[in-house]
Amino acid sequence: MDTRLMLLPAANIDQIRLLEIPKDYEEHEAFRHVVGIIAAAEEQEGTVEDIIEALEEQGFMPVNFLLGPDIP
Repeated sequence: MDTRLMLLPAANIDQIRLLEIPKDYEEHEAFRHVVGIIAAAEEQEGTVEDIIEALEEQGFMPVNFLLGPDIP
């Protein structure tokens, strides 16, 4: 099975994150679950690091990436 990834865009380029989606999630389930994790962290005034930690606890693993140049 192919690795499925989710890009979490951010206004600050340094906060863009790429996550590997756990194999037991359908894409729409993964999206909704990540939205819920982010919302819960925001309610508790959590940091980006808190959000990433909560995502990792649910199996969404960060993937290192290189941000390339803009394409026209």
